[in-house]
Amino acid sequence: MCGMKLWVAGMWLVSAVTAEGDVPGLSLRELAASRGTRIGAAVNADALATDADYRTVLAREFNVLTAENAMKWAVLRPSRDRFDFEQADAIVAFAEAHGMAVRGHTLVWHNALPEWLIRGNYTREQLMDLLREHIQTVVGRYRGRVFAWDVVNEAVMKRGALRDTFWLRGIGPEYIDLAFQWAHEADPDALLFYNDFVAEGGGRRSKTLYRFLEERLGRGVPIHGVGLQMHLSIDNLPRKRCVVAAIRRFESLGLHVHITELDVRLRTPASGTALERQAQVYASAAEVLRDCASCTDLVMWGVDDGHSWIPHFVDGWGDALLFDAQYRPKPAYHAVQKVLGR
Repeated sequence: MCGMKLWVAGMWLVSAVTAEGDVPGLSLRELAASRGTRIGAAVNADALATDADYRTVLAREFNVLTAENAMKWAVLRPSRDRFDFEQADAIVAFAEAHGMAVRGHTLVWHNALPEWLIRGNYTREQLMDLLREHIQTVVGRYRGRVFAWDVVNEAVMKRGALRDTFWLRGIGPEYIDLAFQWAHEADPDALLFYNDFVAEGGGRRSKTLYRFLEERLGRGVPIHGVGLQMHLSIDNLPRKRCVVAAIRRFESLGLHVHITELDVRLRTPASGTALERQAQVYASAAEVLRDCASCTDLVMWGVDDGHSWIPHFVDGWGDALLFDAQYRPKPAYHAVQKVLGR
């Protein structure tokens, strides 16, 4: 063992932590599993393949994984006639080797589409065939191995209109219902989720998504759950009571609720005060996992700050996850550990 410094409440404290990032007490996965819940992370395929420390922290701390990019069209489908499952297979194999569940992400989205698809001149019938083939090939490959799929991602706008996407223009609004039906046919035992952002608050968007899901459930579309992404900024946070109210609202439809993409970004370099505030936000999310029966999964969008998407897309922001870029646990980690250990 060797001492490691942790930034807490404006000062560096020395904790008995190994250079590989071990932490005293039970791991997050042990604490979550003891409650019958899952805590997880989105997996960077390159880091998984090349970084032993990344793999160590991932396996020790989490009992559910999501493929960050490896199951999106642009990676899985380099050409119309060829699938490439190398990265996705590696993630699923790692999860199975370490007793972890897998969430599949995502079958239908307006982003991360290959050029051959979006620049092609396809009829509606051809696009339906391509989408059906893609969904049933991917879901079928992992039948019985991926327990839940984010089938459709970010399809609804703020006021309830469907997002103007490649799929909406090419197929029509029924692409959503069809995607769920085709996924269900490919794996009748998998839980099928609609996944979106800003659904965790108690405002207009959450209510819009409620009506969107209620309508489709009313006509028999096999939707089993809703994913609350929760990409949060420390300057704009939802109230915990609003998150719980949103979960209860979706729960009333008979839906599972997963927090699917949680991160809490800070202005960088982050101050000790900001890290403590971030820890409070993560603690609140862990309390939701602990206390809401229908919310069984809490997934962070990444393992460590060094592999977070945020600095590449939001200038001046980062430090959003439970571990820093050297895999050292941050105050947010200890806050989650404390909540789940109560």
